[in-house]
Amino acid sequence: MAGQIVTVRPDKLLTHDNTSAIAQTFRKIGVARVANPDMHVIVLDHVTPAATEEYAQGHKEVREFVREQGIKAFYDIGEGICHQVFPEKGHALPGMLIVGSDSHTPSYGALGAFSAGIGRTEAAAVMATGEIWLRVPDSMRIVVDGRFSPRVSAKDLVLRIIGDIGADGADYRSVEFAGTAIESMSVGGRLVLCNMAAEMGAKNAYVAPDAVTRTWLSGRTSVAYTEVLPDPDAHYVQVLHYDAATLAPQVAKPHRVDNVVPVTEVVGTPIDQALIGTCTNGRLEDLQAAAEILRGKQIAPWVRLLVLPASREILLAAMASGVIADLVAAGATLINPGCGPCLGAHEGCMAPGERTISTANRNFKGRMGSRDAEIFLASPATVAASALTGAIADPRGV
Repeated sequence: MAGQIVTVRPDKLLTHDNTSAIAQTFRKIGVARVANPDMHVIVLDHVTPAATEEYAQGHKEVREFVREQGIKAFYDIGEGICHQVFPEKGHALPGMLIVGSDSHTPSYGALGAFSAGIGRTEAAAVMATGEIWLRVPDSMRIVVDGRFSPRVSAKDLVLRIIGDIGADGADYRSVEFAGTAIESMSVGGRLVLCNMAAEMGAKNAYVAPDAVTRTWLSGRTSVAYTEVLPDPDAHYVQVLHYDAATLAPQVAKPHRVDNVVPVTEVVGTPIDQALIGTCTNGRLEDLQAAAEILRGKQIAPWVRLLVLPASREILLAAMASGVIADLVAAGATLINPGCGPCLGAHEGCMAPGERTISTANRNFKGRMGSRDAEIFLASPATVAASALTGAIADPRGV
């Protein structure tokens, strides 16, 4: 029941570069061994390869902790971003309860899991006890029917939703995405929606598992799972309806994710940098959407186009399909799988007065370098079209 406090034993706990800090807190609790080594999935992804001695020391401490505790699900630098690697490696399954020390942990609801972000101290407590208490959230439902127009995608949909309800419009709610447009959406598109549910304040997001889910998981796991579906008489505190066919490309203007307008309102805004990738839009279908626009062409000479595949698996697939060659030939700079420019710690930082259009999930001041720079958020198609023209562009007209 919504509002109830429950003590649960998560199926999985995700941590990443912050594992070194979490491990320090874990040791202060006074417990020598983690409660359940098989619960842990650790991915080094935020600043990889290490950019400074401090980051390198943190990575070293994570590797030592993994060996000390007998944690097997460890993915070192180059494997990719945690929110892509985690489901790729079969750790996110329907019916699971997953917690992670990263705000975009709700991503795994795309596969029918309950998946929520927690703090570092909470993660240390889970390490020590194998348990955590949670308050059962209220549920809201977002029903999307119809078919998307060409060069309009899940990113445009979720930006529009966030623009409509605000950055706190789903605060501590469980957000269920449903409707014919969702049913026909790829797992990649569903991951976009659930990833960015964090930007509307959601505790977790969810798409009911179906044949699309089961096909995607085939060959990724041998673990049996039980699909958990909404009750026919489920109570929702709010139900929203959208028609995918009426949706235009959307852009979130600085410096809030909910500062959203149709792309037509910002067409012609000059840019210095463009980013295609991250845990939100770094999948093969995203790179393909960009390559469709850029193939055989050249980006504007004053634009830096950064391409960031979300995982090694995606990078290899994009190389095999020729997508990487198309993007690099068009002028893109390829970055190793990882978080990279998204957090502005070591790659793709902006100088004061510069402007980036990005497929990432956040555009706060200082997110990608200078607090005096600007970040616009958009879909891979819109970012590619903008890199081509040197200013924000409507991908439908390129």
